[in-house]
Order: sequence, then C-alpha cells, then structure tokens
Amino acid sequence: MSLRCRWSLAAATAAALTGVGLTGSAADEEFPALVKRLQGEKPKFADRQQKLLAERYDLADRAAKGATMSRGKPVQGGVRVKLPAGTTWESLAAMTPDQVREKGAWPAGFLPLPHPHHEAGGMIFPRFAIDDTKKQTDRDVSRFDLDHDFDAHKHLLPEFPAAIFLTTRPDLGDVSKGQLVTSDNFERLFKHILNPKQLEGLRLLVTPFPQQQFNATEDRRSLKASLGVACFDCHANGHTNAATHTVGDIRPNEHRHRIDTPSLRGVNVQRLFGSQRALKTVEDFTEFEQRAAYFDGIPADAARKGTNVLDRGSQVHFMGEFQALLDFPPAPKLDVFGKLDPAKATDSEKRGQDVFFGKGRCATCHIPPYYTDNQMHNLKVERFFKEVTVNGRKASADGPIKTFPLRGIKDSPPYLHDDRCLTLDDTVEFFNLVLGLKLTAEEKADLVAFLLAL
Repeated sequence: MSLRCRWSLAAATAAALTGVGLTGSAADEEFPALVKRLQGEKPKFADRQQKLLAERYDLADRAAKGATMSRGKPVQGGVRVKLPAGTTWESLAAMTPDQVREKGAWPAGFLPLPHPHHEAGGMIFPRFAIDDTKKQTDRDVSRFDLDHDFDAHKHLLPEFPAAIFLTTRPDLGDVSKGQLVTSDNFERLFKHILNPKQLEGLRLLVTPFPQQQFNATEDRRSLKASLGVACFDCHANGHTNAATHTVGDIRPNEHRHRIDTPSLRGVNVQRLFGSQRALKTVEDFTEFEQRAAYFDGIPADAARKGTNVLDRGSQVHFMGEFQALLDFPPAPKLDVFGKLDPAKATDSEKRGQDVFFGKGRCATCHIPPYYTDNQMHNLKVERFFKEVTVNGRKASADGPIKTFPLRGIKDSPPYLHDDRCLTLDDTVEFFNLVLGLKLTAEEKADLVAFLLAL
C-alpha cells in the first residue's frame, strides 16, 4: 500500500471517529493550497446559508416599540419565523404533534439551525467583534474560509459591547464604560474595583490561548499563525456577542448542534453549565472549555495545537471567582422576589405575568427570582417533524437542554441553544406549539411584554 493510500485510509478512519469531514485540511496539502481551496468554496456555502435564513425568517430591521437592551440598542419585535403555505399559528396550535408531523406543517424556522458551514463547523465571530478586537489588540479572529451568517443582520444580535454589572459593586452600574474589555484595557478599567485575585482571573479570561481554528499550526483557519482566542472573545464583556460554534460532544458531525454563546451573567446563581453537558460548577466549565471544547473534544488536536492546561487551585479558581461577580442587568419593575411591582408595571406586563405563572406554564421550569430551576428538560420537539438533513445538519432529537435564566433575556437574542428563534415573539410561538398551550394572540403579546420586563 502506498504512503498516500495509507494516509487516506487513516484520514477516513479519523473522520469517521470525529465526525469531521475531509473537506478541511489534508496531510499532503500545503497551507497556501488549503487557503486557496477553502476560499474558493466560501461563496458557495455563504450563499447556501443566506438562502436558508431568507427562506426561514423575516430578517427585516423592525424594532419592538419602546424596548431597548441595557445600553440602548433596540430590541427586535414580531414573529420572524415564516409559516408553511396555507397555515396560520392558530391552525398549527389546533393540531396534534402527529398531525403537524404528517402534514409537514412544522415551520422550517423551528427546525435546528445549522452552523454557517455545518460540515466544517468551528468557532466563528460576528464582524463587529472581529473589528473591535483587532482595533484594540491587533489580533485577527476572522476565518479565511467563512463568515458569521448574521453579519448582514446585526440588528438581530446582542448589543456590542455589552454592559457589565457586578454583584459586588451594584452602585456603579455599567462598569464597562461602553468599552469592549480586552487585554488592552482590563487593568485600567478594573484595578480599583476588583481585588488582585479577581483581577488575575479577568486577565486570564481576556488572554488568548490556542484553539482548533485559531492556533500556530498549518491546520488552522486564520491566515496568519494565531495566538488563539480568549474566553471573552465569545463571552464579550462577560455576556455574549452571538459567536457560534458546533458542540464537541456529539458525533457524527451531522448530529452536532450549532451552539450559541450563552451569557455569563448570573453564573453565581446557576448550578449547571453547558447546554447539555450538565457540568456542575463554573470551574468545571472553565477547565472543560480550555481542554476539550476549544479543540472539538479531540485530545490529539489539543496536544498538537497547544492546549492550555490551567491550574485548578489557582488559575481556574481565579477565573471562576471573577465570573461569579457578573450580575444580571437591573430590572426596575421587579420586586425582591423577582415578580412585578404592581405600581410600576403596565397592564399588559401584569397580564403577561399571570400567563407566565398560569396558562403558559413557563414557571414550571423558569422559577423566580432568576427564572431558572437549574435542571435539564427534554422538549421532544422531534414529535413535530420527520428527520431531515438541511445544510449538513440532521434535524432529529435534541435531547435534554438546561433551563437558562430569563433575567435580562431581552439582551440575549437570538434564542434557544442554537439561535433558531430570532425574537421573543418567535420563542413564545415555539413554546405555545411545543407545550400545547393554545394561547390567544393577546396572551402571547402580554407574555412578551412580561419577558421584556425581566
């Protein structure tokens, strides 16, 4: 057997085990040739994803009246998921899951959303985050093979940079001062409000380390050899910039979930970390990200590209301590129990609260004051559709997903673990169908009003 044939057999075996296709780099492909090939393929996959978004969603810039995020960015309003021809939300809600499945009536926008190039996968940042990071630190976290699929629709993403609220200094309000926190400015911004241990934890969170797509080997997706990525490249300002990835803990590749970057706000009240991994502490999550998630769960890649082995008793602890200081944004209409102060709330918000705790059954999982039960739940959405592969992503059973907190939820679009719901209105329609709630149009609108007040 020739050397090339032996490599091909080994590569095919590795691809089968890891779920990574052979469309990436090859052992006998020089880096310039790899760049040329993948850049040549880039427009095809970008067009494919944009066509999918346009087919599934109304992507217009249409703000909800009077609703803004913590630093003033308008919140997008209205249902954006497109219905199949001949159906209405009311007619869908009247069907059983089996009827929806057999009629093929499940809205495509409620199917799992694929990664911008699902076959390739990997970490990808929105353009505004790439530009600000490069401006401040002279690091380039762009990929030569693909771009973020919402770059042309940034009105649907979180505000950037996000505000930072600290549990230890609520009197200061937003301590970011409107800046993206990086290795360039973290000490200047925080040296007078953090203790030395917390400041060292923050330093590590803004320090780049090698990652699967960003590293110093020729098996990377950055044009130049890269120092890597920092935790806060995705969890910008301890929140999220809607950077996306594919989870490393599922195989084969078509079953891997697109994963939205969750906010780190309020991790001090959470007891489960990772959308499905159910890691038990923020320290577990911090160490797991560096050792495994950064390298798609492939230990050999981590060793070859430069895994960052953190010391649990110092570095991991320091990073976890800073993360535990990140607070939810203020919610002036809520009382100390996390419910509406009747004197401050509108009639619509109060009706929405009644739906939330009553007919909507939202509080079964989202318990005040932080609106999480710190548990995992399986929505079994696969009841509503037949298994189908779209843009490399097989839509099948998602399995159990953690209950994310709803405090400050208006700051974190898009929604669900894979970004499939663009607005809170979409999310309400999704759960109305999945849970069989049969909410009226007024009840849905009131429920969204309540969610915007959290």
